[in-house]
Amino acid sequence: MKRREPLGIDLTPVIDVVFILLIFFIVSSVFKKDELALILDLPTSSADEMKIDKEQVFIELSREKLAIKGIEVSFESLEDNLKAIENKDKSVIVRIDKKVEYERVVKLLDLLQKYDLTNLALVTNEEKQ
Repeated sequence: MKRREPLGIDLTPVIDVVFILLIFFIVSSVFKKDELALILDLPTSSADEMKIDKEQVFIELSREKLAIKGIEVSFESLEDNLKAIENKDKSVIVRIDKKVEYERVVKLLDLLQKYDLTNLALVTNEEKQ
């Protein structure tokens, strides 16, 4: 009579499944900043980098679109959002595409000034040396 060896659990399929799940979650995760809604081509600058926190208001302006806090809005809706801001010292971070007409930029800046939101920062890309 032959002697049988005790059967153990083969871990090879378990390791395969773990690697497949790991690859799935890495590939399917979204690498997008929460507050950004528009794809903009920003101008470059050599200014120092600024720290960003959750309390700041993010506004994005492209040739055709406008977004605040990652949500596309019209200028009328933006005005309602700006009116609702109680803390006037809150930082306003503005991302403006470099091909936006000057008139749209002025319209946005006028709205910010109208609601006394003067703590303003313009976002640019880092200048390559």
